[in-house]
Amino acid sequence: MMPTVAMILFAAPALAAGMHSGTHDGHEMMIIGHRGMNAKADRTIAISMVENEDGSMAFDPVSVTVKKGETVRLAFTNEGEYDHEFVMDTHEQVMEHRAGMERLPDMEHADLNAIRVGPQGKGEIVWTFTSAGRFDFACLIPGHYELGMKGALTVTAN
Repeated sequence: MMPTVAMILFAAPALAAGMHSGTHDGHEMMIIGHRGMNAKADRTIAISMVENEDGSMAFDPVSVTVKKGETVRLAFTNEGEYDHEFVMDTHEQVMEHRAGMERLPDMEHADLNAIRVGPQGKGEIVWTFTSAGRFDFACLIPGHYELGMKGALTVTAN
């Protein structure tokens, strides 16, 4: 019993510092889908994270269309000088996550539907899309969304 209490006590400061794993622990299905298997990826979509000379920031492309049931490798390249992240979900969930990031800007993510990529870095998410509809993706590092780092993700019914 004592080791469990000690573990909880030592974990609490880390959680208070901004670590969060969301509700997407790999066992729970999200509306948008779930982590896919690398070997089952139907195709790869390259997404660049860019910083423009006018101070704006963007994803390229700013819209992505996939099919329901499709497993896609989203391959990210951060072409900029700052960290950027990619979070995909329903509009409501993205806005909720955005509000959380404003409160805790140093929050680290363990969400399966999100990735943070350092300057000049690369990363990927392999995802199986299970629901048709319109979803959002965004960089929720404070200030980046307002500078244009957001986009639309459409999942077609097939």
